[in-house]
Amino acid sequence: MKYISIIIGNNSDYEVMKKCTETFEKFNVNYELTVLSLYDSVEKIKDYMKSAEEKGAVCFIVASNVNGCLASNIASSTIKPVIAVPIKDTKLDGTSAILSTVSKPLTMPVATVSLDEEGAINSAYLAMQILATTDSELTVKLKEDRIVKLNCVQTNAKDIEVLL
Repeated sequence: MKYISIIIGNNSDYEVMKKCTETFEKFNVNYELTVLSLYDSVEKIKDYMKSAEEKGAVCFIVASNVNGCLASNIASSTIKPVIAVPIKDTKLDGTSAILSTVSKPLTMPVATVSLDEEGAINSAYLAMQILATTDSELTVKLKEDRIVKLNCVQTNAKDIEVLL
């Protein structure tokens, strides 16, 4: 079974990543969520990654408010796509989360989306677009969703536009 793996660095990250799981549920996309941290052993992370790939994980979404190194560790353990969601820390208002997430070693790419809840939702959409490359039913759902969103933007624009 193909699915998306969501990895969070600690329990507090779940509050942000609920938006990701809600998006998957809206589209009926299979996912699993687990907590792994930089404090876990390398073996524990590798064991999880091996198990996830054997079960059918298509890509990995990694979110952590501690630092962006967790996404790099995950990327070093797979050739599947890895998507990082930086989560604001309380001290630097997200600056350190963004900088540590986008600073990655060569040949181990990590796609980084926006901060917090917006990033959680965008990570779900990016993961679904990856999954849709081999799932025609999901492709149709995503196209329909895009049309609805574009129509909404156009309708809202007409309400405020003043054109000469």
